[in-house]
Amino acid sequence: MSDFKNLIIAMVLAVAVLAGWQYFYEMPRMKEYEKQAHIKKKRAVIKSQVKKKVEKFVDRGSLLRSRNRVRIEGEKVEGSISLVGARIDDIILKDYTKSIDDPDKVILLHPSKTKEAYFTEFGWISEANGIDMPNAHTVWKSDKKVLRSGEKVTMSWRNRQGLAFQMDVSLDENYMFTIKKTVTNRSGRSVSLKDYSLINRIYSLDNKFLISHEGPLGVFNGILDEVTYDDLQSKKTVSFDENKSGSWFGISDKYWLTAIVPDQSSKFDASFQFNKYLGKDRYQVSYMGQEEVIESGGKESNIVHFFAGAKNVSTLDFYGKYLNLELFDRAVDFGWFYFITKPMFSALKFFHEVFLNFGISILMVTILVKIVLFPLANKSYYSMAKMKKLAPEMNRIKELYADDKMKQNQAVMELYKKEKVSPLSGCLPLLVQFPIFFSLYKVLFITIEMRQAPFYGWIRDLSVPDPTTIFNLFGLVPWGPPSFLMIGAWPLIMALTMYVQQKMSPEPADPVQAKVMKFLPLIFVFMFASFPAGLVIYWAWSNLLSIAQQYFIKTRAYRKENLIA
Repeated sequence: MSDFKNLIIAMVLAVAVLAGWQYFYEMPRMKEYEKQAHIKKKRAVIKSQVKKKVEKFVDRGSLLRSRNRVRIEGEKVEGSISLVGARIDDIILKDYTKSIDDPDKVILLHPSKTKEAYFTEFGWISEANGIDMPNAHTVWKSDKKVLRSGEKVTMSWRNRQGLAFQMDVSLDENYMFTIKKTVTNRSGRSVSLKDYSLINRIYSLDNKFLISHEGPLGVFNGILDEVTYDDLQSKKTVSFDENKSGSWFGISDKYWLTAIVPDQSSKFDASFQFNKYLGKDRYQVSYMGQEEVIESGGKESNIVHFFAGAKNVSTLDFYGKYLNLELFDRAVDFGWFYFITKPMFSALKFFHEVFLNFGISILMVTILVKIVLFPLANKSYYSMAKMKKLAPEMNRIKELYADDKMKQNQAVMELYKKEKVSPLSGCLPLLVQFPIFFSLYKVLFITIEMRQAPFYGWIRDLSVPDPTTIFNLFGLVPWGPPSFLMIGAWPLIMALTMYVQQKMSPEPADPVQAKVMKFLPLIFVFMFASFPAGLVIYWAWSNLLSIAQQYFIKTRAYRKENLIA
């Protein structure tokens, strides 16, 4: 009997242990597993809503004819917002045409089912089961049919559990949308939600510019991160967690930008992703906010900003200050020489406000650069004038030590030392100008202000190469030469100024180097023919100013020292 009693007690204890194990360990573990699985499923909403398969891509026009749209009629942009999914997916930039010869306006955003899909979406996710959340197929109601600059449109949707979702969308006079997202809880219980926003686009890597970043970028916790399309393809996902106030992110093109500024009152996690969609490369940048608990009868709001427009530097500077965003102007890829490139742009912009022509601005900035470098250049040209006077003595040394190169070099260096002349002095102004030259090149290439900026005559766009060519007599002969023969008038003018400048300067001591230098103008003609016309104008004008400066030195400044025969 005692054994039977002990068996019963052992069985009860075993059952109790198993029950306790199940209740206190297995059940919480399973709940946590289900919770994590649900979180992954909900997060997949952000990643996979745009992956819903359709039979084929749809024509842009047919999608835009839908009644479920709110028209956008802003001062700088026009287009529409899709009430299906609450997406801003149709933006046209009113101030910019595709090219000088194509008057059609630049289309920035496209609906998701088109081949050029490029859109933004705003929403929420919940980690709780049994709650209907708005998604890509949700049809929202709008209180207005048109959104104008300075006005507001309210979109709303209510689920079956008593949650009311609302988005107040407004647009300023430029390119910034403000979206106030509000959730009101009338479900009878507390609800936990996270807000998110994303930008998604289909993009081909056919046209890449090595000098300018194109692709996902953002400033996270004060650090600029630029991720190329190629890098994102290989990594699939790049994450940025725990981002603080001042952070922003988006997708940058050469001249255009889409950017999301999450609510600045709390931290957020961001990520860049790549996937394939109907055989097309698709890229996405998104963020997820912190979890917010909304008690029954309460509401929660946050504010998101969305930029969609031209990378106008003054506009980006304004938003950076107005919204306290860090490095927002770096959406324009000023590069490593930012400390030179942006001042260069500011100088060009200043003279443009005076002369209303960026070509003249380039001429004025060139004069300004020459004034700044005048002491250095003056010393260099003085040294070159002395070098020219020493040419007979140097030739005598070459003949005297024709068979002994070492003694010849020693004698020449002693002569330099005696006469206090530096053979590298002529190169110094050129070396100093290279960073300036490169910064101007960047400004001409990347800034929207220079796009389609005319000069005079045949130069209708300073940011592209001179369109003329000597091989069809500058347009007189009706023939279009291949690209490598497109050598315009300005590259020829630049080469001519280089040739004159060489004639005024002493030849290098090394005969091989002297021959190479003679070919430089010809080499530069072909090299500069493909450069922006504004850059060639700068170089030619800089050469002309240098010629004038050298002429002044040779005829007046040093005549008393008898440097010139």
